[in-house]
Amino acid sequence: MRMLLGGEWVDRATRVEVHDPWDRSLVDTVPQATPADLDRAIENAVEGARISRRTTVYARATILRDTANLVEARSEAFATMIAREGAKTIREARKEVSRAVNTLNVSADQSKRVVGETIPFDSFPGGEGRRGWFERVPVGVVAAITPFNDPLNLVCHKVGPAIASGNAVVLKPATVTPLTALMLCEAFVEAGLPSPVLQCVTGDARRMGDALVTDPRVRMISFTGGVETGRAIAHRAGLKKIGMELGSNSPVVVWEDADFDWSVETCVSGAFWAAGQNCIGVQRLYVHDRIYDRFRDAFAEKAAAYRLGPKLDESTDMGTLIDERSAERVEGWVREARAAGARVLTGGEREGCSMRPTVLENVPLDAKAHREEVFGPTVNLYRVSDLDDTIAQVNSLPFGINAAILTQSVDVAFRAVDELEAGTVLVNDSTDYRLDAMPFGGVKNSGIGREGIRFAIEEMTEPKVVCFRLG
Repeated sequence: MRMLLGGEWVDRATRVEVHDPWDRSLVDTVPQATPADLDRAIENAVEGARISRRTTVYARATILRDTANLVEARSEAFATMIAREGAKTIREARKEVSRAVNTLNVSADQSKRVVGETIPFDSFPGGEGRRGWFERVPVGVVAAITPFNDPLNLVCHKVGPAIASGNAVVLKPATVTPLTALMLCEAFVEAGLPSPVLQCVTGDARRMGDALVTDPRVRMISFTGGVETGRAIAHRAGLKKIGMELGSNSPVVVWEDADFDWSVETCVSGAFWAAGQNCIGVQRLYVHDRIYDRFRDAFAEKAAAYRLGPKLDESTDMGTLIDERSAERVEGWVREARAAGARVLTGGEREGCSMRPTVLENVPLDAKAHREEVFGPTVNLYRVSDLDDTIAQVNSLPFGINAAILTQSVDVAFRAVDELEAGTVLVNDSTDYRLDAMPFGGVKNSGIGREGIRFAIEEMTEPKVVCFRLG
């Protein structure tokens, strides 16, 4: 496949191979963009921002809606590509496609709600005879840097709101999963998006230079990825808007009165969806002492029953990690925890890029498997009894996108809602739930700003005040 620059599908002599992590088969190749390509992309996007800003709301909404319809019509092709180039099973990939269609449709809806307010200038002496308002205007060029784990929907979460609010986008998809993003770009072009409004550069970002981050023509960076990369971007970006989702270490509290069967089911699914490569996947499970032993055994049994296999096989429950280096890292963290006293209840074995669902208990608090985001199919169990102490343990790490509690007690639920440090607190669900229209993001090291279409639009626009002094 080729990258998209100025409405043209561009090739380069140097190409990057995209492999299926399951069997290392070659899926396709993409061009390796150069610093000159990136400069061209930004230059085109500057013109695209002027065009996008002048495009009517009706036209933006129509383009987004038509793109959503094209993605939906090609849903199986999109799902197959997500499964092949990435880590999801075909069933998981189909769900991502359906969410992406919704994200684009909600973006179309929200394009019609980018509104301001009147301002009562005469509310203070000296404002007599003045009337006015503020409106929200696009920032201009948005750099969208996306991860591998949701190669379609997370692209839609950046491109959709940017187009809805009259911006232009330079898209840099993950090096290992660029093909789904290019398919989405094809749909946008076919839906009639003016060519300068969307650019897509592919390949290893280190070989392009850091112009996408540092160039003053880029007015906002929307990044999803790791904490250290986020820090580096923030340090280099200069004076521009930044929106970042930087991962988490998601905690779930299972209280003594929780619906037992549902708690096991939702927490197993939440821990091992997409092989744990999910910023809101369950990593820490704080289980009340009165049900701990029963819950531990049921949870481990259900995890051990997961079927690993080819990702396109309908019966496969869990796919691979994105590459062998990631699998080796997760295996190493499990080995470190075990050497320090943790008990492996099930899993822990790796074969190539695949790793069995892994359940640990007695994990030391200084182990990486406890204090870092594993981003793999492992989950830790902790025995708790006192609610205040449990909340303190949950809040002890510098992350906080989603946190969850399962309980039938309204008092316990509201205590958790009030005191858990997270962007979202879920009651009677695991942490692995997100409505694409809700404000999504985290506190502490988990990020800056919020996604979710309406809220991303607020990040991608600025208020502009208009004031009339009348005769």
